[in-house]
Amino acid sequence: MSAARVLVVEDEVRLAQIVGRYLEHDGFTVRLVHDGAQALMDAATFRPDVVVLDVMLPGADGFEVCRALRQTSDCYIVMLTAREAERDKLAALALGADDYVVKPCSPREILARVRAMLRRPRIETPGPVWPAVAIGPLWIDVEARRVEVNGQALDLTRTEFDLLHALAARPAAALTRSELIRAVWGPGWFGDEHVVDVHVANLRRKLSATPAGAGLIRTVRGIGYGLEDAS
Repeated sequence: MSAARVLVVEDEVRLAQIVGRYLEHDGFTVRLVHDGAQALMDAATFRPDVVVLDVMLPGADGFEVCRALRQTSDCYIVMLTAREAERDKLAALALGADDYVVKPCSPREILARVRAMLRRPRIETPGPVWPAVAIGPLWIDVEARRVEVNGQALDLTRTEFDLLHALAARPAAALTRSELIRAVWGPGWFGDEHVVDVHVANLRRKLSATPAGAGLIRTVRGIGYGLEDAS
């Protein structure tokens, strides 16, 4: 984790510098940028492992940058927003952000979120770890982190892949949000458990791009989610 690269995108220069120092002190390689257009250019060359991305940016805002990053990068994205409206948090997650922090916040909290992202566990499965999982039309290559539905490859984010893998690891089970949080985000994650719902919605949308993928994830009322074996 000490060699991980973090791109901090924040138009408040002083705040960006403070966050950058905290991250560098913890051993990260850090680059600071202060507008959305520069963030996209630097992301292409710097190839960050994590992007700390403010929503309110000059030019392209954080939502636009997040959307563009998700077309080209598999990095973790932690959004910083001064907006407390639920719709803004959900919008960030729906665009592919992995987590969000509401400002004002301390640099220590941002550091903790970045560290939590990079400590995220691989899915815990009892027994042997198989290189691939096949459930009905769904095929998951665990080592290559590749997903296909009836032979058609899907473009998933890291979080979407880990969430699908967690469900596939126990296909007959109904998993609670807490169980999925522990499997995908790790036991040290803190925040709203309904982050799971947003990522499940994104995952369902991508699965539904193929007829065989629609309905693969089932909602278990009062519990959480499970995987439907449609074979």
